[in-house]
Amino acid sequence: MNQPQYYPDYLELEKILDAQHPVSFGEQHEDAHDEMLFIIIHQTYELWFKQMLFETESVIAIMQQPQMNDNSPEMQTVVHRLHRVNTIMKVVVHQMDIMETMTPMDFLDFRNLLRPASGFQSWQFKIFEARLGLKYDQRHGQQYYISILKPQYVEMVQKAEHEPSLLQLMNNWLERMPFFDNEELWKQFNITYPTDAEPNGVSWGRFWSEYRYRLQQSLSEAESANLQAFDTIFSTEDPSRTLSSKACRAAMFIMLYRGYPLLHQPFQLINAVLELDEQLSTWRYRHMNMVHRMIGQRVGTGGSSGKDYLKGAADKHYIFKEFAQLTSFLIERRKLPKLSLEMERMLGFAV
Repeated sequence: MNQPQYYPDYLELEKILDAQHPVSFGEQHEDAHDEMLFIIIHQTYELWFKQMLFETESVIAIMQQPQMNDNSPEMQTVVHRLHRVNTIMKVVVHQMDIMETMTPMDFLDFRNLLRPASGFQSWQFKIFEARLGLKYDQRHGQQYYISILKPQYVEMVQKAEHEPSLLQLMNNWLERMPFFDNEELWKQFNITYPTDAEPNGVSWGRFWSEYRYRLQQSLSEAESANLQAFDTIFSTEDPSRTLSSKACRAAMFIMLYRGYPLLHQPFQLINAVLELDEQLSTWRYRHMNMVHRMIGQRVGTGGSSGKDYLKGAADKHYIFKEFAQLTSFLIERRKLPKLSLEMERMLGFAV
């Protein structure tokens, strides 16, 4: 027979509620009232980071499978859990409102007692970023990145950086999309582009040749560089990019024709990671502004450059920016090429 569960025991509240020990409350210091708030907020951050990491690992486990049905419950689970991560991030951002009830003078009452402790030592958040797809060579402030972590946490972070990330797995998933592998699907596709519209040396295929021509017609003179960027991203492999040209073409196609039933969930997945980047950026900027308000231009307790470091990270740490870049090549819905009947049947579940 199962033993009855009691709320305090199930949540292990005794451990949790006994985990706040403000340093300033010791005998050799004068009590700093706001240190309790500071500790609880950061403990709450770490609990939310744990949950976000838990959700992300489950998503990665699903997407690591050799095959995944884009209209399956698994895809719905992936999208649902990423939406949950985004909702948690919104809560994390709003927690800053509570932190900002503490004034700079309140913080100074105990700030010097924290050294060298710093939020920069949050190994959970570093692992979370790595599992999403932020690479070491893309990080701002690499000299601080793991230098102040304990050795066991350095090992954990480095291990996470060498495992397949969500961004890498999304690239693999997009490369498996069968939209352009079957020529039969495009035999009845109507084209309007002139034969000299394709750049030399590039075999675009019927759909992308047509789409490139329509994109070219829609660009203003000031946007002419967009066409050159289109040619580079959609036909040239660049080792510095995570998304391959094939993956970019699949992602672009999903964005353009997301109204078809088969593309609903794939579009929601792409949209979810774009929102996650936005939420992470919002959190970083809120953090930067809060730090500037609290300590001005002073050095952070962990030895970083404080506000300047946070600004550099906020500007540089966009993980899914290659998806966002694809919106530069969208054209108006009314100008989209009409798909062939065979392709419409495939995307609409028609028999």
